[in-house]
Amino acid sequence: MKKIFLYTILAISACSTAFAQKDTQAKAILNQVSQKYKSYDAIKTDFTFTLDNQQAGVKETQSGTLISKAKSGKYKVTLYTSATAKDVDKEIMSDGKSQWTYLKKDKEVQVSEAAKGGDGINNPSQIFTIYEHGYKYLYTGEQKIAGKVYQAIDLTPENAKASIFKVRLLIDKVKKQIYSAQLFDKNGNKYNYTVSSFTPNAQVADNTFAWDAKAHPGVEVVDLR
Repeated sequence: MKKIFLYTILAISACSTAFAQKDTQAKAILNQVSQKYKSYDAIKTDFTFTLDNQQAGVKETQSGTLISKAKSGKYKVTLYTSATAKDVDKEIMSDGKSQWTYLKKDKEVQVSEAAKGGDGINNPSQIFTIYEHGYKYLYTGEQKIAGKVYQAIDLTPENAKASIFKVRLLIDKVKKQIYSAQLFDKNGNKYNYTVSSFTPNAQVADNTFAWDAKAHPGVEVVDLR
């Protein structure tokens, strides 16, 4: 479970022939979301992430926090041990040049180069702007959840080889913010990322996005660069 969020967000890459064109209504909505997100210096979101596979009888939920600076490509993802506990399970952080993946239980941090280019999501904060490159999209209507109205948009990546074939976004109609992203793969898995809180222009120290060895004594560093 501890690798679900990172791997699935990084692996969004697939294709469907269902959408022949990019829907202009969907594009207008997504442009509003993207422009608003990019206007912030930094954002902080709390989220839940669920893996659901009915055929396999699997349903697991994990909570986490994402801190991101869109303009500089810096981010930090903290995953907790369950949906309710705030005990850190794993952290992924990047200063735009290097990425550190801290596995608390294993007392290990893996260092790699920050992913750039290619298909899919290289930066977890790109969940807010994923439609901009390599995706077809279609507006499918409005949904009401707990009294709020959300606009639903289905994305299909243009790469036909990967297992995830659709991403479904729900966007808060009033706030123009992504409320949830649901990923569907060919093995019957559904991955659902739901934002529970969104803080724009969060006050974030720049050292948030780099590994602090002094604060983690006894942790083994594995350099994969």
